[in-house]
Amino acid sequence: MSNHQRLDDGMRWRIVWRLEAGQSQVQICREFNLTPSVVCNLWKQFQNTGSIETKPGQGRPRATTATEDRYLSIIARRNRGATSSQLSRDLYAAT
Repeated sequence: MSNHQRLDDGMRWRIVWRLEAGQSQVQICREFNLTPSVVCNLWKQFQNTGSIETKPGQGRPRATTATEDRYLSIIARRNRGATSSQLSRDLYAAT
């Protein structure tokens, strides 16, 4: 497992302000205990978009809704030996 953690908006703005003030990326990395790629990517994003916000909706789109997930969970608990294809057929038949 990686030690991936999200930077909060306050820390992101502090990093950008220090970069705008002329502080080097290496100094900021040491001060905030970050890898250089994090600071570099944040700075590039700020220069391109003028924003520090992360883009919503990154990643693979969901295949099922929250309601379908609850239904699958209930069916899987009732029939412990069911395979994923059987659960898929049950979900398709129910909807």
